[in-house]
Amino acid sequence: MVRTHGYAVTVRWTGAEGSGTSDYRSYSRAHDVVAEGKPVLAGSADPAFRGDPARWNPEELLVAALAQCHMLSYLALCARHGVVVTGYSDAAEGTMAESATHGGHFTEVVLHPRVRVAEEAMRHKAAALHHEASETCFIANSVDFPVHHVPVVEVG
Repeated sequence: MVRTHGYAVTVRWTGAEGSGTSDYRSYSRAHDVVAEGKPVLAGSADPAFRGDPARWNPEELLVAALAQCHMLSYLALCARHGVVVTGYSDAAEGTMAESATHGGHFTEVVLHPRVRVAEEAMRHKAAALHHEASETCFIANSVDFPVHHVPVVEVG
């Protein structure tokens, strides 16, 4: 049996400044991403496409979703394998290529997880579990570009 899960969000454009989309430069890319019971996420386009740099853009959110999914998969695997993680951060980076005829597409995302484990004896297993986390991440399994990971494991 296959279990399914549903996700519902509303994206509401808030940038119709006067004349709306009468011209490419006439409107704001500002929008809100709303989900029931959650804070509103202020969104925009990438600044390269006339977006507001103070707001989240879809490209950043995709990279963030991949980093979050990897972390959550990894932490679950560590818990199952007796690896005690006491700290985790990831400075993830994504690369998108623009095409003159077909818009743009991501060419890769590189995750840079920095993990702290409780004991030296856990270091090797902690490093190895990143591969399995990459294979089990729902979001990474849903994209058609490579998601690499370059982990650093520290003890302390």
